[in-house]
Formats: sequence, structure tokens, C-alpha cells
Amino acid sequence: MRAVLLVALAAAVAGPSSAAPAPVKKAGKKKPPPAKKHANSRFQNPSDAEATPAVKYGALEAEDCKAELGTRHIGYTEEAARGVKIPVRLTGTLHGVEFRTDASDAKRADSPYEISDCRLVLAMDDFAQILEAHDIVQVRHYSMYRPPPKSWADDHVGGQHNGALALDAGRFVKKDGTTLDVLKDFHGKIGAQTCGDGAGPHPATDAAKELRDILCTAVGQHMFNVVLTPDFNRPHRNHFHLEVMANVKWFLVH
Repeated sequence: MRAVLLVALAAAVAGPSSAAPAPVKKAGKKKPPPAKKHANSRFQNPSDAEATPAVKYGALEAEDCKAELGTRHIGYTEEAARGVKIPVRLTGTLHGVEFRTDASDAKRADSPYEISDCRLVLAMDDFAQILEAHDIVQVRHYSMYRPPPKSWADDHVGGQHNGALALDAGRFVKKDGTTLDVLKDFHGKIGAQTCGDGAGPHPATDAAKELRDILCTAVGQHMFNVVLTPDFNRPHRNHFHLEVMANVKWFLVH
């Protein structure tokens, strides 16, 4: 995942080849430059980026982030985790939504995969409001934190899963017991557009449309800097990768 994303980012920031001919200027009304893309991934650079949830959360320091958890009455315990700037473990739900792995309750208590950076928790809390509106009461995920290798320096702060800043959400359980399963219900295709005009599941079942609506509502509200889905590549066929990044002002969706 890290290598794939780095390739995507490199493609986004790379300039034209030195061997490429200079573009010919044409007279007439100037058109705005096209949005940067990696395949069908769209890099968004909103003019109001600093006002978006993901950018605000990514810039928070520990004291301010934990203060916001308190303001929102979010239950948590502090943790110790290499690579994580503000490690915490949720002790309750977010707007009535439980975020958990498939591990037993006994194993969950000290599972590293359920540790999250405080800044991701704030984004998840926003996301939970969307889920609540869809009668979702539980999100089954594969991990948030993934411990880095032993060679990782103790004082090095990571990103993505090594920094506990990404949630891999696989299944969304509703009050009535039914489940929206990314693997079975997303109905995407590698290379397809995920949100926006022309995007949509094929076939467009009720479950597929609801999953798409949940995800694209979060995308539209800029809750996460990076959103990767089954449309991105095969490793993401069974989950949504929802990531907050520190101190960036762009968004990637695929």
C-alpha cells in the first residue's frame, strides 16, 4: 500500500519530461488547468483546504487533539505505539457506531490493530455521523495501526498505518443485522471513477448504491485526505482505505 501510494504521489507532483516539447500557446480565452490525476485518481486542491476537517485534524498537536476528544465526549485510553504521534484506543462508540476488528473481545483489549492516532479518531467521529444516518451501528475493519518493523527508530513518526492514521473499513453492519460488505457489494472496477459525475456501481444494487453514497458523502466533506477503494487496485478489493495525513492540503480519491 505504501509503495503504491508513493507512486501515485510521485506521479502527481512530477513535472513534464525535460525532453517534452514546450506547449504551443493559443490565442483566446484561457482555460483552467485540469485536475491532477493518477490514472482515474483525482488529486483535489481545494482553495479552502485549511477549513476542511482532514487538513485541520492533520495539523493538530497532542494537547489540542485530546482536548477535542474531551469536548466531543469520546471515550479513550492513551497508548504507547512506535511511530504513532498521538496513540489512543477507543473505549466506546462514535455516534452509536462501534469500530472494531473481527478479533474476540479478549484479544481486542490489547490488539495493536485497534490503536489509532487521535487525529484519525476525529475524522472517524465525523464519518460516524454519516453512518448513523444510514442506520449503521458497527464498522468491521482490518486495522488502523500496523506496527512498523523493528528497524524503525523509536522517535520516528509514521504515516498511513504505521502512524495509525488510516482505517481499512471492510463491512458496515446495520441495526437490522444486514451488512454492507465492500468485497461483495461495492461493485466497482479497477480504473473506474469512484465519485462524481459518471461514477457509480455496476450493477447498481441497493447495497452498492448505499455504500457509494456513504463513501462519496465523506469524500465531498473532505473528512480524509486519501480514500482508496476497490476501484484503485486488487489489494483494496475488500475495504475502503480512509486516511488522514499530517500537514498537507490536498486530497486523493480512487
